[in-house]
Amino acid sequence: MQFLDIREAGFEAKFAAIVERGEESGREVEEVVQGIIADVRSRGDEALLDYTRRFDRLDCDAAALEVTPAEFEKAFSQVDERDLAALKLAVERVTRFHEKQKQQSWLSTEEPDIMLGQKVTPLAKVGIYVPGGKACYPSSVIMNAVPAKVAGVGEIIMVAPAPGGETNPHVLVAAKLAGVDRVFRIGGAQAVAALAYGTNSIPRVDKITGPGNIYVATAKKLVFGQVGIDMIAGPSEILVINDGSGNPAHIAADLLSQAEHDELASSVLITTERSFGEQVAAEVECQLLELSREAIARKSWDSFGVIIVAGTLDEAIAFSNRIAPEHLELAVEHPFEILPLISNAGAIFMGHYTPEASGDYLAGPNHTLPTGGTARFFSPLSVDDFVKKSSIIHFTKGGLQRIGKDIVRISELEGLDAHGRSVSLRLDS
Repeated sequence: MQFLDIREAGFEAKFAAIVERGEESGREVEEVVQGIIADVRSRGDEALLDYTRRFDRLDCDAAALEVTPAEFEKAFSQVDERDLAALKLAVERVTRFHEKQKQQSWLSTEEPDIMLGQKVTPLAKVGIYVPGGKACYPSSVIMNAVPAKVAGVGEIIMVAPAPGGETNPHVLVAAKLAGVDRVFRIGGAQAVAALAYGTNSIPRVDKITGPGNIYVATAKKLVFGQVGIDMIAGPSEILVINDGSGNPAHIAADLLSQAEHDELASSVLITTERSFGEQVAAEVECQLLELSREAIARKSWDSFGVIIVAGTLDEAIAFSNRIAPEHLELAVEHPFEILPLISNAGAIFMGHYTPEASGDYLAGPNHTLPTGGTARFFSPLSVDDFVKKSSIIHFTKGGLQRIGKDIVRISELEGLDAHGRSVSLRLDS
């Protein structure tokens, strides 16, 4: 962990290591992933089974890759009633929030002889990728499947690695509750390739969403264009803006909630009060000892944790907008006063009683967020990611006659005679 003053010489250089911490795909990873994608395209299920055997220690035939109804029933029997109630509550709240994002098709008849509009159509088939390596993530299932279901997607296909053939029952229960239609126990770049191009066993989809490791992220990048993707997810991050108010123990817990994700996660506190930052740093050290994932959290905190002292809140806000964090906590006395000044953030958590974990699980908004500064131009996963929009244009003869000459004029400016002729012939008839 570093303790930095935003105004000290060399601050930018010291902080750059955190900003640039993400795993670079590089030529070597890309070459490996390109080979896997080409192999799956060429050999289909045979290649998929080979990679599943090699990477997930699962030796089976293609039919056994899909989770059966009996396995779903068994999963429900293995999940504690309180856990089931919590997952149901998460699905209910996330559904309610995303219902508000739905858009309807519309037509405008403001002009009597021209009708314009937009048709909103759900995607026919989507694939959601759910990580299954360092932890199980039923929340990722919910956050990817629910907006797809709300959007009206025809079929939701889920893939998740199952090391040794074991699929976490909470993940399966979440899939069923969230409306997933089919689940396959495959992961890695090979799963992305199968979803993008299809095999005899795995359906080809229109879009792939969900986070994964560097091989999954690289595969998504390489198949983009063949299918749609949500975003390229990098290591998770949190930035907390603080004015010296609040409980240092709470802030420390929030910082560690990101650090325990993985060794590349970044946890940053920027405060106007150095003494408060020192108290938070001490709390972090105490709380680290109590974590089941202490080794991961400690490596993340030691490598990419930082406490920054700013002269003013305005200085802290300007820094945050430049960084465009995935998760931004406004741990200040009056968060709504500074909210209008925030322009770049994936999700914004307001005040001292809104920990980032509330948004991870069941507040309602999606936890699939832009990372690595991409909140400057990307948004959280939403219903919009699972629909496509078509423009509707209808001219009567009178409408074309009214503005047709201007269409012809613009086509002439561009030297596209056939464009102009397609209009002028109708004007003359």
